[in-house]
Amino acid sequence: MNRKKAIKSLLAFAAVGVSSVSIYEWTSSSHAVKLSDLPHKKQLIAELAETIIPRTDTPGAKDAHVEEFIILMIKESDHKSQHNFLAGLASLENYTADKFGRSFIACTPQQKFDILKHFEDKATYSIGILNKINNKFLGAPFFNKLKDLTVEGYCTSQLGATQGMAYNYIPVKFEACIPLQKNQKAWATK
Repeated sequence: MNRKKAIKSLLAFAAVGVSSVSIYEWTSSSHAVKLSDLPHKKQLIAELAETIIPRTDTPGAKDAHVEEFIILMIKESDHKSQHNFLAGLASLENYTADKFGRSFIACTPQQKFDILKHFEDKATYSIGILNKINNKFLGAPFFNKLKDLTVEGYCTSQLGATQGMAYNYIPVKFEACIPLQKNQKAWATK
């Protein structure tokens, strides 16, 4: 077999493999979503958000009640996003129980970080176009949605905007481009 045929065969095999996994996930996502389980996961979601934005010299995600924002946004999102998020929570609980033999809430901070790192690595492909195709047909992966909602919820909360970021309640004048000073927080109002 010549080299061109081998490369074409390998690419065709890879395309069939990726598409079959995507089709399987797409058809399995058509199951009914039980949003009634979401409020029972509030403490888990709070711990996940706190792991992403921990309390330091500024308030953390738990202080800003980001878990309530995440639950509200998931309830208001489309069916694919709801399914991906709930399936991701279940997968995270199963992975944590298998790997560490305890719940995510009972894990140490380093274990929590390792668990989220695992799901972050699992959320994306190394080839960018596959990520776009996956997001288009299957919706955003669990970890990406969790991270986006955590940051959005924190930055739009009163604590996050006023204490976690630089906040000027009444800006005196508009300046389009202001360089940040060393160790300065990002602007919430500029």
